[in-house]
Amino acid sequence: MELTSLDPTIKLDIRYATTNDFLGTPLYTQARAFLQRPAAEALVRAHRELKAQGYGLIIHDGYRPWYVTKIFWDATPNDKKIFVANPAEGSRHNRGCAVDLSLYDLKTGKEVKMPSGYDEMTERAYANYTGGATEERARRALLKQAMEKQGFMVNPTEWWHFDYQDWKQYPILNTKFEDL
Repeated sequence: MELTSLDPTIKLDIRYATTNDFLGTPLYTQARAFLQRPAAEALVRAHRELKAQGYGLIIHDGYRPWYVTKIFWDATPNDKKIFVANPAEGSRHNRGCAVDLSLYDLKTGKEVKMPSGYDEMTERAYANYTGGATEERARRALLKQAMEKQGFMVNPTEWWHFDYQDWKQYPILNTKFEDL
């Protein structure tokens, strides 16, 4: 299910369709975000709840074809592999049950600052990182709370990565966006 078809106020910043990603090259031919329907509907509920606090969700990635997971794995140094999924096991992104996201300010329309940047492969990315500014950690906590309330669990090494509770029920997919 395409996220923006459920709620067009969900913003997209699909980094893997641009050169602004950790590999510096586009991996997607289209800037689109998909999730399995139950996960997509839960994400929309979190998005709508966050509006009361003045925020909306900005999506960096959702469903990811398996071949992209393999590219990430092969290109990532061994000491950074905790930040990428092993293609031998598949990713929860490959199942359409993981989403990478942050918050944007409803007044400015701009993404807010968090303790680290998206796809930053440092300890600042950890969901329990205690550094950074107080307001950054508070926004990270607000995002986590809204997502957990809807059945998502945060990845301990990436504050922006959330897995939907029923991910095991879905197969690993390798379908390009153009074919969805």
